Amino acid sequence: MAVTQFTVREAAALLGVSDDTVRRWAEGGRLVLVAGPNGRAHVDGAELASLAQELATESALGEAFGASRASARNRITGIVTRVIKDGVMAQVELQAGPFRIVSLMSREAADELELEPGTLATASVKATTVVIELPEVGT
Repeated sequence: MAVTQFTVREAAALLGVSDDTVRRWAEGGRLVLVAGPNGRAHVDGAELASLAQELATESALGEAFGASRASARNRITGIVTRVIKDGVMAQVELQAGPFRIVSLMSREAADELELEPGTLATASVKATTVVIELPEVGT
């Protein structure tokens, strides 16, 4: 069964904020906390999803680093943390918040983009297949 309510701690982790921030948002009316079956405060999953989308539109990353025009909608800005090159190929690792993204590209492309640790970059993902999994959730 899919999780439809999240504890304050889980909601905070999903939004990338502290537990206290979630509680402050609840006190300020930005989201509603309800008592769960064990008496602990919970956030409704649909409400949390809506807030996550709202926060994404408010992200300072989008304002600070404007996106180029592209057909791919899944764009993730981060910082290059590692570049491994051989004769033909390059592996580039990007850290975007808690997410590590790895791209394999030609060495020529990596050289032309002058990719090295510390470079600000945007990963653009366009795929016909995206696998969604349900994580094991403790009770």
